[in-house]
Amino acid sequence: MTQTGDEQIVRTTVHVMRHGEVHNPTGVLYGRLPGFALSERGQRQAKKVAEHLTGKDIKRLVVSPLQRAQETAKPISEALGLEIETEDELIEAGNVFEGTNFAEGKGVLLKPQHWWKLRNPFKPSWGEPYTEIRDRMVRVATSVRDSVRGHEAVIVSHQLPVYTLRLHYEGKGFFHDPRKRECDLASITSIVFEGDAVAEIKYSEPSAGI
Repeated sequence: MTQTGDEQIVRTTVHVMRHGEVHNPTGVLYGRLPGFALSERGQRQAKKVAEHLTGKDIKRLVVSPLQRAQETAKPISEALGLEIETEDELIEAGNVFEGTNFAEGKGVLLKPQHWWKLRNPFKPSWGEPYTEIRDRMVRVATSVRDSVRGHEAVIVSHQLPVYTLRLHYEGKGFFHDPRKRECDLASITSIVFEGDAVAEIKYSEPSAGI
């Protein structure tokens, strides 16, 4: 808690986590498809993050409904003694290429039937608009922040939703190179609020050695 004149400003931290590595030997763009669980490495990543978060003043654990996010949250729930609260708005971004095999590489994008889907990278035209991702992620982050004022909370979601939320709070445009996202597997983007304002954004990779 900081103080400005006679006014006390409450600091609240919302840790926004990306799920751990997924078992995906065939290289499918799984998106919102069911049945994609964490790999053995992903499970170890989740446990490492749970160890990292132990001892923090965390009051809520709010999680995407997808299996990989739920499994990432499980060791955190057990370590912190918190219920996993499932929130549909934390789901992965929609993508028309869902179910496509990565192994096909650029061949998928070079097929004429896909060109119309690629017409506008700023929206983007091949999936859920950035503005819609932003709106739902901000709704959750704001609601969670308001419910734990002066404390901390953890949100578990997916790479693009997490990164879109970060870009919003940093006041940056949404169009970017996906290869340059600072949002690795099992990483944490910690948003520190002073009152309702964002005071700081911190990025960490507690499981980087795994």
